[in-house]
Amino acid sequence: MFALNLINEASLEAGGPDNVACTVEKPTLESSNIMMKHKDIPLIAATGGPGVVTAVLSSGKRGIGAGAGNPPAVVDETADVRKAARDIVNGCTFDNNLPCIAEKEIVAVDSIADELMNYMITEQNCYLISKEEQERLVATVLTPKGLNRKCVGRSAKVLLGMIGVNVPDNIRCIVFEGEKEHPLIAEELMMPILGMVRAKDIDDAIEKAVWLEHGNRHSAHIHSKNIDNITKYAREIDTAILVKNAPSYAALGFGGEGYCTFTIASRTGEGLTSAKSFTKSRRCVMSDSLCIR
Repeated sequence: MFALNLINEASLEAGGPDNVACTVEKPTLESSNIMMKHKDIPLIAATGGPGVVTAVLSSGKRGIGAGAGNPPAVVDETADVRKAARDIVNGCTFDNNLPCIAEKEIVAVDSIADELMNYMITEQNCYLISKEEQERLVATVLTPKGLNRKCVGRSAKVLLGMIGVNVPDNIRCIVFEGEKEHPLIAEELMMPILGMVRAKDIDDAIEKAVWLEHGNRHSAHIHSKNIDNITKYAREIDTAILVKNAPSYAALGFGGEGYCTFTIASRTGEGLTSAKSFTKSRRCVMSDSLCIR
């Protein structure tokens, strides 16, 4: 509501209309359904789980649907490991990991994995959780119905407090090492929890990263100075967004190329949306009359 008011104020200051952006005070599935089916609504953009995206794409209207993602960050032996640690943690913790492009897990080549973890803990204010704390965290953030909504977008300090662990205010991210099947690694969490999977070499890292991305073709990241490794990864992961040697938000135009948008419609082919995505191209053709050939 606060953001919408800022947008409308900016519109008025620039000589535009009032209420250029609006919302309902208490959104429900019913109110969304009414809006999606209204005759005056030509285009629907939605982000969220598969249910809402499927509803949009089957609404009979033009739809832009941003689906799930579980972006892996690969780090190979040629990377600037200290910078990779800083970039990954900065990207993962931006808005407490709510953006779907954000780093959700790390796949690190064995030869640099320990160094990477050390930098994240000692220089980037990450908290390494024990096996027992991992189990408590799994039970807290995951439910039989999916993510615990009370945990989504919460800070590392708040999440740790939920499992009885008190940490200083400067703790930014929760880190640990595990197998790729670990529920806190394989699931898209939207919380500053960053599991690291160890790989034998770049080929093993790419194979694990592709598995973790789950075929969403959404976003992925790599830290490497080897162009061949980057190219191989890009071809195998085949995502709408691939960030190289930067935090994930570089893809949103912050420190890199791209548009300042949080609607990444990989499921319907747009990739990063821009103002052009929300316009309709028309071609009006007439033969015979008005033809001066």
